[in-house]
Amino acid sequence: MTKHILIVDDSASIRQMVEVTLKSAKYQVTAAKDGQEALELCQKNQYAFVLTDQNMPRMDGLTLIKSLRGLSGYRTTPIVVLTTEASDDMKAKGRAAGATGWMVKPFDPAKLLQVASKVLV
Repeated sequence: MTKHILIVDDSASIRQMVEVTLKSAKYQVTAAKDGQEALELCQKNQYAFVLTDQNMPRMDGLTLIKSLRGLSGYRTTPIVVLTTEASDDMKAKGRAAGATGWMVKPFDPAKLLQVASKVLV
């Protein structure tokens, strides 16, 4: 069965690049433009993996992660942050919120696919 991945980023070009990369590996992909839209999608659907940006309008990535971890269907779902934020402090906040991992933009498509296959065991 094809794994369904939710990608969350306010940048249309990043969403498109990530989507093309993941679809090339035969993943099913849904995209949201911010954390609020992503949360609404997650309340109606179950995704095997969530890849989210940190800095977005309406709801940022850390708030989204905390909100998803509060939903019974997302307590153990892999959630990776894909962001320009690379500080140890921000990564620590991500771990505290419940992030599974952290990737820094610009992303390497091969690395993204490697991370996806690792968390989608």
